[in-house]
Amino acid sequence: MLKVCSKQTPDISNINFQYLCQLVYQHAAIVLDVSKDYLAELHLKPIAETAGFDSLNSFVEHLRSHPFGNLHVRAIEALSVTETSFFRDRHPFEVLKNFTLPELISRRAKERSLKIWCGACSSGQEPYSLAILIREHFPLLTTWDLQIIASDFSSQILAHARQGRYSQWEIQRGLSVDLREKYFQFQQQQQNWQIKDQIRQMVEFRQINLIHPWLSMPAMDIIFLRNVLIYFDTDTKKSTLKKVRQQLRPDGYLFLGGGETTIYLDDSFERIQQEGGVCYCLQ
Repeated sequence: MLKVCSKQTPDISNINFQYLCQLVYQHAAIVLDVSKDYLAELHLKPIAETAGFDSLNSFVEHLRSHPFGNLHVRAIEALSVTETSFFRDRHPFEVLKNFTLPELISRRAKERSLKIWCGACSSGQEPYSLAILIREHFPLLTTWDLQIIASDFSSQILAHARQGRYSQWEIQRGLSVDLREKYFQFQQQQQNWQIKDQIRQMVEFRQINLIHPWLSMPAMDIIFLRNVLIYFDTDTKKSTLKKVRQQLRPDGYLFLGGGETTIYLDDSFERIQQEGGVCYCLQ
């Protein structure tokens, strides 16, 4: 059941904002509250203007009175959080480099197979960070059956991720100059940075809505599901962690965001503290 969400501005009526909250919750399980009220004006106005509507209210009233279609999808995607950066929060990548990957490489030495999934990958910085880390510190894995799957429910954000092109502002968030020069190429005409094919081709992007069944996904050795659960209500958090439990190999590892935990949600997971960071394994 959707939590109360209130909004009153001259640009959008309260009833129309309530509708948007319901729409996003129903299709993405994201709970919008007053702290996200700016998203409607910031991200929906350009869509409304491009579609020929003279106001945000008229655009939302159109959504309310018409069957679900492309404009609804665009609205949902625009209102969903897509914040990310390269090597975000740093500590999970230190844990991965110094603990998790060495452990799994030892355990998987005979089968020479490793599968990693980044759920809710947004514009791709996280899975590309994983690919760069592996290329830098574990080049042996590039000779294995290595699979890095990155997913998001937004087709628009996945298109951005697949291109692997980033602005100067995006590229300098979390990425050292050395790694930028080694794995990206500056495009003078477009004034952006293109990730090199040796990294881009390591990542497979799929469109997956986390609240729907996770079909055709292999068992995972590592699951990155960071800064996702914080946008879900308790029931959705529990159902998501249950699916993670079913998707993760018995000796695999789960990484959550710094403000997220499995405590009081799913007691099947054990918290592991390493190198100032945290990951989870199945008990």
